[in-house]
Amino acid sequence: MSTRAYSLRASVLQSLTSTKRPDVPVWVVVRNTAAVVLPLAIGMLTGHPQAGLAISAGALDTMFSDQPGPYRQRLWQLVLASLAAGLASLCGFLIGGDLVPILLATTAFGFLGGLLVVFGADIARVGMTSMILLVITAATPTTIDHAWAGAALIFAGGLLLALFSVAAWPLNRYLPERHALATVYRGLASLAKEHTQDQEDAPALTEAMTTLQQTLLGRHHARGRAMEAFAALLELAERIRLELVAMAEMHGAAAIHAMFRNDAERVLSAIADALDSGDSPDQAARALQTLQASERALLDDSARIDAAASHIHALSGQLAAAVRNANWAGSRGEQRAAAAEMSLPRALRGGSALATLRASLTVHSVAFRHALRCAVCLSAALLVSRIWQMPHGYWLPMTAAIVLRPDFAATFNFGLLRVVGTILGLVLTTALLYVTPHDPWAHLALMAVLCMTFRYLATAHYGIAVAALTGTVVIFLSFEGVNSGTAVMDRVINTALGSGMALLAYVLWPTWERGRARAAFSDMLDAYANYLHALARPERRDTHRETRTAVRTARTNAQASLDRMQAEPATPLPLLDLASALFLNSNRLARTAMTLEALLHSGDGLPEQAEVTNFIDRSASQLHTLAIALRGNQVPATIPELRQLQRSLATLLAMADDRTRAEQIVRVSDRLVDNINTLTHVVSRGPEESTAAHGERRVHP
Repeated sequence: MSTRAYSLRASVLQSLTSTKRPDVPVWVVVRNTAAVVLPLAIGMLTGHPQAGLAISAGALDTMFSDQPGPYRQRLWQLVLASLAAGLASLCGFLIGGDLVPILLATTAFGFLGGLLVVFGADIARVGMTSMILLVITAATPTTIDHAWAGAALIFAGGLLLALFSVAAWPLNRYLPERHALATVYRGLASLAKEHTQDQEDAPALTEAMTTLQQTLLGRHHARGRAMEAFAALLELAERIRLELVAMAEMHGAAAIHAMFRNDAERVLSAIADALDSGDSPDQAARALQTLQASERALLDDSARIDAAASHIHALSGQLAAAVRNANWAGSRGEQRAAAAEMSLPRALRGGSALATLRASLTVHSVAFRHALRCAVCLSAALLVSRIWQMPHGYWLPMTAAIVLRPDFAATFNFGLLRVVGTILGLVLTTALLYVTPHDPWAHLALMAVLCMTFRYLATAHYGIAVAALTGTVVIFLSFEGVNSGTAVMDRVINTALGSGMALLAYVLWPTWERGRARAAFSDMLDAYANYLHALARPERRDTHRETRTAVRTARTNAQASLDRMQAEPATPLPLLDLASALFLNSNRLARTAMTLEALLHSGDGLPEQAEVTNFIDRSASQLHTLAIALRGNQVPATIPELRQLQRSLATLLAMADDRTRAEQIVRVSDRLVDNINTLTHVVSRGPEESTAAHGERRVHP
């Protein structure tokens, strides 16, 4: 992981050239575009183009609230976004002609919309939608009757998009859940193929497992007996992942390991295919029979009793249970799974919305500072557009609302790509309109193509997507009689000014990640300590899952903090080095802890249980000590030597009756001490490096 100093030139080049693989399914692109284009087409056919435009505008502005997830969650988010769009539109239509009231409204909507980032990206989109619709409709104030009618049509556009999004609900009741499970099981199949793994990489499927938990067990999850089979498959996926990580750490019996992992990969791939299609897992059952035959031939006949055998037997049983539950994992299967009801781990649960908002009402809160920036920037942009009487001036505050993000890197990237994309859209739209027949239906077809391009590429390359969006909006406005050439030039000017104002707002009152990074990494070390404390009590398996999820969440937050620091100017290189070293070594610790958990689950009890528990508890206490020192930028307090304790444990385990498991514990405990000692060294050098770096300036052109 690179820790190079910040470079403006490199940041610009990376923003312009960095692309991701599009992750929006084609059917989502089609249904979103249909919700935008069809109302306008029907309005043109029936002689009510203005009504069609209003409905299309509502669908276009709520489009990005159509995100993957359970149908109930998706419907709730889209209805919420539609309500926000309707209320903001009503407010804009009613008071948009009066400068002081609309400035007060933009301040209120900007603050409340910006504050919604505390609830995550999906709800934050609702706040952004309300800000955008407020400034757009404020440009065309109207009477009360027309305001209510216009707001209702915009609200209807959002509801139409919601209807298209959940139209398959009655036919494929559990489709999102099955696809989320299939993604994880396909990832497990890839993990099974990797016979060796890079110790510095984060454990596989970190993000996919979190997404799956939220999909199956979140607040708006589906109901029904088949959900019990899904919950069982989720728990089995966790256990299979632990066994695969543990097997990759074992030495010896390489040929047997490779053969068995290849068989396991075929079983897992077949399960994923069955979940995707909703069919019976017949192919998975046949692959399982092959795996079990190999297991008997390779292990049972030779009576092998070693680390390889114990993990292979455990994984075989878990795969058999997964195939069994996959047979009922869909709307056609209503048989109860044998697992108890599961709940979302505490680390992923949201608390009271009101309590969360109250806790964020402080200048030390990232969300609060972002909310204030949004309020001031949105109002200032609107004021500038009105004072200068800019044509299509609503693009100025609208761009500011879209570009301004809680962190510097995202604000910079979105601003840069929006300006570049808009200029590219000027060229693209001019060329396309030149070769397209001058006919409303031809223009509508071109708008549909551009809208699909925008939706498909928005997460792949925002700049190219904005170019397509520019063409979409320009053609959309042409149906209102706005000249296309004028609209594009006005959009370029307003976009450049809006992006500049958003970036200026962030620079004037920043929230630099370097001031919060130590807390994020301290939370990660605390989460690892809690995980080890839980593993010291093998009989309490329910806490293993909870604390493992908390580790995954804390490690994800730490990685995000490191990524943000790398994209910010003036971050001291020693702090970047410290954070990078902590993250890489935490990945090694994660693999060790997961191997330990797999070992604990592979039998009824541990040899020398009291001594093993004491060693794990002492290791956890050391991690807590490191977290405290890191948070305060101090050298860790001196503690008893873990290595000496581990050697004493190894001597004791050498006399245990269960030699196989005792040897495994010795190996894992040795690695655990290495991991913690390395982290101790990294944390200890932090205060010295931060002192040496005091006053250094790390900005390069």
